[in-house]
Amino acid sequence: MASEAVEPERVYLDYAGFAPVDPRVLAVMRPFLEAGIGNPSARHSLGAEARESLDAARVKVARLCGGASGGIVFTSGATEANNLAIKGVALRARAGATRVVLSAVEHISVINACRDLEKAGAVLCALPVDGDGRVDPGMLRAVLTPDTTLVSIAAANPEIGTVQPLKEIGRITREAGVPLHVDAVGALGRVPLNVETMGIDLLTISGNDLYGPPGSGALWVRPGVRVHPQVLGGGQEGGYRSGTENLPGMVGFGVAAELMRVEGAHQEAARLASLRDRLQGGLLETIPDCRLTGSRGARLPHHLSLVLRGVKADGVLLDLDLAGIAASSGSACASLTQTTSHVLRAIGCPAEEADGSLCFTLGRWNTGADVDAVLERLPPIVARLRALAAPLHT
Repeated sequence: MASEAVEPERVYLDYAGFAPVDPRVLAVMRPFLEAGIGNPSARHSLGAEARESLDAARVKVARLCGGASGGIVFTSGATEANNLAIKGVALRARAGATRVVLSAVEHISVINACRDLEKAGAVLCALPVDGDGRVDPGMLRAVLTPDTTLVSIAAANPEIGTVQPLKEIGRITREAGVPLHVDAVGALGRVPLNVETMGIDLLTISGNDLYGPPGSGALWVRPGVRVHPQVLGGGQEGGYRSGTENLPGMVGFGVAAELMRVEGAHQEAARLASLRDRLQGGLLETIPDCRLTGSRGARLPHHLSLVLRGVKADGVLLDLDLAGIAASSGSACASLTQTTSHVLRAIGCPAEEADGSLCFTLGRWNTGADVDAVLERLPPIVARLRALAAPLHT
């Protein structure tokens, strides 16, 4: 009798796409899901208890980004927060032309929010980036004009992991008196980021990216920055975002933020950077025509992105999945459009290389065994796919 095939142990390396919720977060959320009663806006004692829990979560999230807790506006996630920041500031802008400056490598939710403004008459200025995906602060200074109403530049890019020079960017926008919006997904808790010391006026945060529940997010708004609400109703969240708050989700979000503040930027970031470096070195050594995308130094500690010549990413990801490894080819949101990555185009990546883009993002539960599994299984997959593709190019 033939022996049954043994399924490979699953290895998850797509934390930028979705992060498992930390069990400690779930433990705190469970009572709110099973027995929690009370709308935070209600005027009875149960409502007051719910409101206290919500405000406690607000304090924890604000503590992670270094801002006042009153600036936290809870949302359904980072995409909503980006839209609230960009459209909200633009719609509150002074009379006349609205001008928004963004980088050429922003997340698709930022780009599409800006394009929607453009349809209404706004002027967009997309800053080019260098081969690592970094904005030149001097170029930013040169494009700022009196009618510029907002600058939106992400702290780090989710596809190539490059971290932007936010201190310099914040100094320039402060001097010009232009509000600065930063999409902090992927960066907050992993690299130094503080809204006060960096001159950030609006900060987008994702709860799931911190190992909190999906569908939780926030926009931190500096006091005095005027934002036009995008979701109208009963005036919750200080009038910025109406609708009954997702209390269990926001409580979990707060716990995740507190855990990341205590564990993330130091012990976890260092551990993941070490694993990432070992994975990076092994793949560059064992796979010919494989190169890094993004910055080697100014990079998220848990992020590795590569391009492989002579293969298609879809084929590699399928074979990796069959081998028990989950990875990605870049941003999960952008992948829905089925177009060549605008980020790779912006950094000058040739189309034939962009087709072979791979991204590995590590997280709290990855180990050295996961790195070993990729180093063992990926090189033969690439070699086989290249051999199959070779006759097509002869």
